[in-house]
Amino acid sequence: MRKHPSSAAAPERIACDYVVVGGGTAGCVLANRLSADGRHRVVLLEAGPRDSSPWIHLPIGYGKTMVHKTLNWGFSTEPEPAMNGRAIYWPRGRTLGGSSSINGLIFVRGQSDDYDHWAELGNHGWSWRDVLPYFIRSEHNTRGASAAHGGDGPLWCSDIRHKHELIERIIEGAGELGVRRTDDFNGGDQEGVGYYQLFTRNGLRCSTAVAYLRPAETRLNLRVETDAHATGVILDGSRATGVRARIGTREVEIAAAREVILAAGALQSPQLLLLSGIGPAEALRSHGIPVRHELAGVGENLQDHLQIRLMYRLSKPITTNDDLRTLFGKARIGLRWLLTRSGPLAVGINQGGLFTRVMPGPGTPDVQFHFATLSADMAGGQPHPWSGCTFSVCQLRPESRGTVTLRSADPFAAPVMRANYLATETDRRCTVEGMKFARRLAATQALRPLILSEEKPGPGVTDDAGLLAFARASGATIFHPSGTCKMGTDPAAVVDPALRVHGLSGLRVVDCSIMPTLVSGNTSAPVVMIAEKASDLILAEAREAAQARKTTPRGAPLAEPAHS
Repeated sequence: MRKHPSSAAAPERIACDYVVVGGGTAGCVLANRLSADGRHRVVLLEAGPRDSSPWIHLPIGYGKTMVHKTLNWGFSTEPEPAMNGRAIYWPRGRTLGGSSSINGLIFVRGQSDDYDHWAELGNHGWSWRDVLPYFIRSEHNTRGASAAHGGDGPLWCSDIRHKHELIERIIEGAGELGVRRTDDFNGGDQEGVGYYQLFTRNGLRCSTAVAYLRPAETRLNLRVETDAHATGVILDGSRATGVRARIGTREVEIAAAREVILAAGALQSPQLLLLSGIGPAEALRSHGIPVRHELAGVGENLQDHLQIRLMYRLSKPITTNDDLRTLFGKARIGLRWLLTRSGPLAVGINQGGLFTRVMPGPGTPDVQFHFATLSADMAGGQPHPWSGCTFSVCQLRPESRGTVTLRSADPFAAPVMRANYLATETDRRCTVEGMKFARRLAATQALRPLILSEEKPGPGVTDDAGLLAFARASGATIFHPSGTCKMGTDPAAVVDPALRVHGLSGLRVVDCSIMPTLVSGNTSAPVVMIAEKASDLILAEAREAAQARKTTPRGAPLAEPAHS
């Protein structure tokens, strides 16, 4: 994390009603919705710069932003015991729009069962029926509105306009294995194979900064601060009253009359709570941090999707590797994008997807595939000098749990992340079975003429032990860390079903850290939904408080809402 020079001057003060920490996927949604009626003063703090880089907005720029030194926090886990002691690179967005500005653009909500399970865990109001209206409200689907999709929301979801020979062959091959073609992974039942819809609009990325923040930035009651690194939550007893931040070289205190809202993501929201003295007492004391509010679950319950990438050499020059290999190829796809806003530059890396079940017994899909018309040694790496593609497979609902803890009391130090990948037999078995399914798919009649050879793991890997060894040696994140400030009513929960931090008032967490269990798929659309729903919860409480002030006799005390 980046150091800033210290300042000895007295902190500057900014007053507002709501301060949102993190101008990422959730933060941009909150900034728009909370400032929409003009009644509330909102301050949005983003540690990174504005989203002005062209690599953000060009979908294929994903290959650049994945390793960008300014737009990406570039975290790494601690050495992972089950991954041959490797530290796994974890990119996280560090700009307006957060990870929605640097991710793979894929629109996936998860399964209806994911959200029904949240409700079964005691989170009233979070079932599929409850959350679907918020997915719909957020969505501007180019197919138009329907019972399951929105047609006039701010966040554009677009079809890939042109079919690709490789993806068509994959769809045909999956049919040979009993997986049906689907045109919609997002109706609740995601099983099938087909093309992903992407968060793009007319060939450009549609991040939450573009969709939500840009239309709201001219509002006089919204203040957006970039290069603004939050260093702690200010507490007055059991109430959060503001945030301390370094904005450029200035020390600033942002006083929030109503609420402090943490939307810094699954790594930095728990980190900020811990830095503020909110978390497990023993862990706080070990760093010399006074315990302001003991809360055992902060930083626990970390979950992530582990991807295993199988790579194949093709018999035809139809891949993005081929497009990017020569100056002529680059010029051709560049001209295609300029003239038609289509082609490889407009769709990023992964075009096709597949959800199926590989473990024994009944149930919903337990693995997800991303099919890339490109191959490289790592996500965002240099494409191979041959016609190549990637079959990436991940287990959807891992049992393994990790932690996010502090490295020190320094707010500019990176947190300590332990994913604990492949810690259970189920996770190891599902990972291997997913790889075996990939190999069966590559061997189908539809794909056999197109695939020359398996480059990784390679023909020398012939048994389950070899496949697991390959997973340990090369597996990596597919960028979905979640769960570290989990929602619930049990002793390990950090926030309640209204996303208020247990035992404190004026403090919420609104990002993927509140997921009690990881959703079955990509996390960007679910985080937008969480922020949409949270904005309604927050504004409803504001209206109730305003009504209470109107009806309370003069001189009578107003009750402070108590959270368990």
